[in-house]
Amino acid sequence: MLKTLTTVTIIYYNENCLELKHEVKRYPKNESGRVIIPLEFKGDKSIVAVCLGEVTIINKIGDRVRSIGFES
Repeated sequence: MLKTLTTVTIIYYNENCLELKHEVKRYPKNESGRVIIPLEFKGDKSIVAVCLGEVTIINKIGDRVRSIGFES
């Protein structure tokens, strides 16, 4: 039986760097509905958040706000 994969955006820090990073991944869920993130990915990271779907981050701590075509 094939497991359905869920698209998530994972926001994290590497252990050796204070730069906030993110990656979009596809992982299965367990029986209770939680996304299963493999140990190989989690190994050297401190995960801050797991967001459902592909998230476009326009500003992180220390970044300047980027223009992305929104009218104010």
